[in-house]
Amino acid sequence: MAKQGKDLALSMLRTLPRLSLNNIRDNPGARKPSKRGRGQHGGDKHGAGNKGSGQRQNFMRPGYETGNNPFYLRFSYEPYYKGHHLRREYPPLSLQKLQLYIDTNRIDPFKPIDFVSIINTGLYDFKIEWKHAGIHLTDEGSDNFKAKVNIEVQWASEPVIAAIERNGGTITTAYYDTNSLFAMQDVERFFTTGEPIPRRLLPPTDCLEYYMSAATRGYLASPEEISHERLILSQKYGYELPKIEDDPDYEMLIERKDPRQLFYGLSPGWVVSLKDKAILKPKAEYLKKFYSS
Repeated sequence: MAKQGKDLALSMLRTLPRLSLNNIRDNPGARKPSKRGRGQHGGDKHGAGNKGSGQRQNFMRPGYETGNNPFYLRFSYEPYYKGHHLRREYPPLSLQKLQLYIDTNRIDPFKPIDFVSIINTGLYDFKIEWKHAGIHLTDEGSDNFKAKVNIEVQWASEPVIAAIERNGGTITTAYYDTNSLFAMQDVERFFTTGEPIPRRLLPPTDCLEYYMSAATRGYLASPEEISHERLILSQKYGYELPKIEDDPDYEMLIERKDPRQLFYGLSPGWVVSLKDKAILKPKAEYLKKFYSS
């Protein structure tokens, strides 16, 4: 058997060609062809075309449609979007979340609740750069709302007002301008600047009627008209209006800010020094007149 194997190997060597440069080759897959050749028509422009701005980095202006009538000329002007970038937005806060904040001791219901109280919880998302203008209190969870509060928000609907007044509480809708909101968004940062507390500006004409209406509990409305609207709303929703005059927390429930005031207990024009733990009040008459006018 060994002799037969040797004879077979010798016979194969006689028939196979000799190893030379013209019959060696690489293993299959060892050599990979180039990704791109010159092509039939040159292929030396690298996808940049022939002439004009297409072969340069001179990109077309936004809205140009290579000679066609552009989109903004094919369709007429839509005034619905006029001034949309200037419109105020009110991030929502539901009554259900407000009750949760009270139950978890993030908000003290025995003190007046305003924009600063809700911001200090750290759970309300508010950004002035997004044109946010205050709190929109919504009626989600109104059936489960049981707290008696004195709250001030920037926007509220009729069911929200009824849910709060049904429990013996009070609600006020008040306007704050952008400069005031900047000071109230981060009170500690504002006090460290050493600037006096600004005075709150009056609402613009597009929302002046809302904040002067007693039906929306506007802060510029007459207290007598608000008392009358409280009674009308209780008759409309079918609940007995509690008498806040007999409530032990009557002083807290009727506490309101001045139309120029930002913080409870602090007047416009005062300078709060956190380092010295002192409050500096203006003494000049023209400053007192300016901040109170």
